[in-house]
Amino acid sequence: MNQTHTLAHNLRLALCYAGRPRKPFCMRPIASLLFSLTLGVTASFAADLNALKIVRIMPDYHPADDFVRISEYFNGKENTGGAIVVRTQPAHREGYYFLVRVKTTSPIEVAWIETQVITPTNPEPRTDSFAVSLPAAGSHVIKFGLTGTDWSDAKAVPVAWKLRLLAADGKELATQQSFLWSKPPGPAVAAK
Repeated sequence: MNQTHTLAHNLRLALCYAGRPRKPFCMRPIASLLFSLTLGVTASFAADLNALKIVRIMPDYHPADDFVRISEYFNGKENTGGAIVVRTQPAHREGYYFLVRVKTTSPIEVAWIETQVITPTNPEPRTDSFAVSLPAAGSHVIKFGLTGTDWSDAKAVPVAWKLRLLAADGKELATQQSFLWSKPPGPAVAAK
């Protein structure tokens, strides 16, 4: 009789708990705490590693007229259309520009954009760098221009170039280069 009673009791308990919903995951304190800590640590590492990404770079020559908007005739100020425009000679708009589209996961107060360009007239790379601010997360357009006497030939194109985005402490955030930048120098040709 005692065995039957124990079996019936266990069956009754099993049937009572069978229809009961389990506690949701968020109601289990230890599991929730471990999950949120793991997620937070992973997200912070991922945000740090992928804080800035270069989406594309489009180098091209632009005459000064490409930057004139109708609003400039009314207020006298350059309308950049939401882009960040930096020039080697700010008084001159005509020149060779690198249109850089970047995507950030968090705001970057101070970043340095550094370009190295090998021109058709000089085999030594020319290096320029400017501070830029990316105040919000998302997509940004930066137009970096070699203007004025720094690039006076409308028909010339760079032989090779390399662009780096650096954090305020000098840590490299992103880099991209032309195909020829990565090529090793060829053997010297002997003059006859």
